[in-house]
Amino acid sequence: MARLPYVNREMLTGSSLETYDRIAETRGSVEPATPMPNSFRVLLNNPGAAAAVGQLGEYLRFNSSLDPAVREIAILSVAKNTDSDYEWVHHEPVAKAVGVRPAVIESIQSGRAPMGLPAKEGVFAQAAREIVDNGDLTDRTFQAVEHLLGPAGVVDFVVLVGYYAMLATALRTLGVDIEDELRSD
Repeated sequence: MARLPYVNREMLTGSSLETYDRIAETRGSVEPATPMPNSFRVLLNNPGAAAAVGQLGEYLRFNSSLDPAVREIAILSVAKNTDSDYEWVHHEPVAKAVGVRPAVIESIQSGRAPMGLPAKEGVFAQAAREIVDNGDLTDRTFQAVEHLLGPAGVVDFVVLVGYYAMLATALRTLGVDIEDELRSD
């Protein structure tokens, strides 16, 4: 149960209303069933913070140098390693839509990743796990990520993992509920 109220559009005015509309526009383009996710409805208790989080998320999901499959492998790995069911429920369908193989999703969900995955998929699951668990990458993992993504891609990858780890912490601390239409139980 959310610890703060979920903010609806009619509760806002001025620039706060513009923030709501921008977030709804960008999130609705990839999640039409939930144009304003509960995550942002709670963050909108502070529209400035919601705008900043939304802007970084928009960059990472729509404008970064990362291939969408790499992005979603990393996000699902963060969700698994932070126990964020909310992030998992929102990103598993996105991962499928951008071509992440079911075997990769299952491997991440079961906690086996990167074992049994091809190096080009497994390295991203491993890297996300290392960043979440240790706040760093081993030299070997860093070199593999840099080899596959280049310097700009490494920065995008590390920022992406940090963003979703931060979001997982906020979601858990604020008690954000998975939207009813996305619940499987």
